[in-house]
Amino acid sequence: MTATFWLRISSIITLLFAVGHTLGGRKSWSPMGENAVLSAMRDIHFQTMGVNRSYLDFYTAFGWSLSVAQLMLAVLLWQLASLARTNVTAVKPMIAVVAVAMAVTGVIAWQLLFPLPALFSLVLVASLVVAFTKAR
Repeated sequence: MTATFWLRISSIITLLFAVGHTLGGRKSWSPMGENAVLSAMRDIHFQTMGVNRSYLDFYTAFGWSLSVAQLMLAVLLWQLASLARTNVTAVKPMIAVVAVAMAVTGVIAWQLLFPLPALFSLVLVASLVVAFTKAR
């Protein structure tokens, strides 16, 4: 199995990660259900840069932005797999950068979120490490 194969696997894992993140954040989602914090985030509005926003608006925007970034990464990994067919040595440093970033993301998820995104990060890092080792 080649680096191209493992980069395609990494792309699919990232796409699944993006879909899960997007589906999980479709509504005003909270792991604890409706609560005082979520209500306050929805109810407290403020003016910033000429617009009226709530904390929930910011929370939701960051969540959607993360989904877009994950989708972008899935596409880039797929494109990187194509590049690996013709110039595998050029993609090796890029694989390393993505692997390190996802490892750090996994640690953040483990410490501050919950196990599922940390697990996705771990599986993604593992597939990227295999792709890196296959890139010779």
